[in-house]
Amino acid sequence: MLKTFFILCSGADKNLINSCSNAEQNKYAGIGATVFFTAIMAFIAASYALYTVFDTIYTAIGFGLIWGLLIFNLDRFIVSTIKKRDSFWKEFLQATPRIILAIIIAIVISKPLEIKIFEKEINTVLLKEKNAMALNNKKEISNYFQKDLDKNKAQIDSLKNNVLKKEKEVNNLYTVYITEAEGTTGTKKLGKGPVYKEKREKHDSALKELETLKNTNQSKINELEIQIKEVQNNLENKITETQPIINAFDGLMARINALNKLPWLPSFFIMLLFLAIETSPIIAKLLSGKGEYDYKIEDYEMFTLNALTQNKYQSELQLKTDAEIYDKIYTDIKEDNELYKYKKQKATELLKLQADGFVEKQKKSL
Repeated sequence: MLKTFFILCSGADKNLINSCSNAEQNKYAGIGATVFFTAIMAFIAASYALYTVFDTIYTAIGFGLIWGLLIFNLDRFIVSTIKKRDSFWKEFLQATPRIILAIIIAIVISKPLEIKIFEKEINTVLLKEKNAMALNNKKEISNYFQKDLDKNKAQIDSLKNNVLKKEKEVNNLYTVYITEAEGTTGTKKLGKGPVYKEKREKHDSALKELETLKNTNQSKINELEIQIKEVQNNLENKITETQPIINAFDGLMARINALNKLPWLPSFFIMLLFLAIETSPIIAKLLSGKGEYDYKIEDYEMFTLNALTQNKYQSELQLKTDAEIYDKIYTDIKEDNELYKYKKQKATELLKLQADGFVEKQKKSL
């Protein structure tokens, strides 16, 4: 039963192969098994490749099954249509389109399995890339908000500097009226005279201005600090919002790019392996010798060709003979006087009717 199934997979004619020897049947069962297992490998590889895209096992299996059946039908068709000839290169020329297609399929299908085989190495590369992307993202977002932060900090520094200048002014006025009372500067008279009082009042007035300035500037500073906190919160929220996008940077294309950053030799040999698997049905048919089944196919095709050639020749001969017979018949009819008189009579009647009709139309128009 298994042998019959594999022969069916090879695309061989059931009636002809059953009339061949057991060795010939085993050969085509082997070719059919190669076609079948190639389709199984195509199904597995395509399912995994599509799973990395859709993340749904049922969708991946469904499309993978369609792909496997497509490869099975394609291999079966090409293997069954390759005719064994006396020249290997003629057979190879027949199989060239399938070999080119096999190269394309091998490259496409091998990539997902390479990604699975080198998954740990690829994850390491992706982790480095994600970290670099996170740092660059944080830097770009920080640069975007940095202008507002610098502006607010500059205003805070300006307000604090104004307070410091006022404090320095008040301290200087304090020193002036104290030294005036001590008699070390100013009028250099010991005691609290009119000049002392004037300088003391000036200090007290500046002190009140300092208190007012502190309160006003502190209120402004508090508002600016609140704005700075809001900007920092927006910055952190923006980083938090964009981080999931970076974390999700592990799709099929990202993994293929990461795979390309790994040493190329292992991937190349894996691709060669899939190329060998994809072309194995064709290679098996090309390498197999011309056997009993091929001779029977050739004999059947020759018989069919001869029968068609004979039928074509007989049909052409019959057509030629019939044409000559009918030419002779119509030549004899042409010389028949009775037929000539009859046709002349009918033609005369037709011309009379046409003339009468023309006259009637002329009368009506007048």
